[in-house]
Amino acid sequence: MEVYKSLKDFSPLAKSVITIGSYDGLHRGHFQIINRVQTIAESINADSVVITFDPHPRHVIKSDDKNIKLIMGMQKKTEIIRALKIDKLIILDFSDSFRKISADDFMSDIIIKYFNPKYIVAGFNHTFGYNRKGDSNFLSDYCQRKEIGLEIVRPLKDSDVIISSTNIRRLIINGFIRRANFELGSIFGFSAKVVHGSGRGKGLEFPTANLVPLEKRQLLPKKGVYFTRCIINGLNHYGMCNFGTRPTFGEDDLVLEVHLLNDYSKDFYNDIVWIEFLERIRSEVKFSSVNELTEQLYKDKNKSLILKDKYELGG
Repeated sequence: MEVYKSLKDFSPLAKSVITIGSYDGLHRGHFQIINRVQTIAESINADSVVITFDPHPRHVIKSDDKNIKLIMGMQKKTEIIRALKIDKLIILDFSDSFRKISADDFMSDIIIKYFNPKYIVAGFNHTFGYNRKGDSNFLSDYCQRKEIGLEIVRPLKDSDVIISSTNIRRLIINGFIRRANFELGSIFGFSAKVVHGSGRGKGLEFPTANLVPLEKRQLLPKKGVYFTRCIINGLNHYGMCNFGTRPTFGEDDLVLEVHLLNDYSKDFYNDIVWIEFLERIRSEVKFSSVNELTEQLYKDKNKSLILKDKYELGG
């Protein structure tokens, strides 16, 4: 897959099948859209193209709202789109001036000019262009005038639940990690830097690595203890992760710390790791004593070791 972060050196295509989206949390619903792009493109011998934006449009349109958090960064999105066998991924810079481009101008000056689409595949609720004027009705009229094929993909449902980024965000915030991972079709995770912490874990015989997400607006799960997997220098390391304020010690700052189950002994402070949240073990609890906390940590570790065996066996 070819990845372009600018159209400056991009050679216009003879013909293509495209889809456009912000994809905050590339999920199963998006997969069916992208799979349709790939299938149609292959059938007419055209390039399959996914067009997305960075930064996320909402971070520009609502730049003052610090509560808008990202489910998934561009690195992970790129990996998933590559696995879906798309020919070209276009990542357009979503600037303040870019957001003011009308839907008509976006289609004529970018989509038609560079991609010459024979088909456009879009989600049922996708919008683009200034004030979100480019909805499915706009696309239907535009494509009819330009003799471009258009396929509007209906929402993907599991029972009566529509799989969407909004729902996945709600699941993560409320700690329903396994369900969120199912709807994503991948494991919720992000890149983080290993930093020095207070050293409390080591004193409890549970040494931990403190992590700080690289993405300042990274969505984080509900406070609690999780079974996790860290990728360090390309290798998987299962662990148990605490995200919270460590109430037993009367602290207030949110801390993300992971204890690796294989007693990883190498110094990896300042390294960048990838952490994935696999299952929620329990809620954050204020214990009456350090001894009570330590007893619970051993229980958490035993449960994590059982889960580790399950995941290593492909469960």
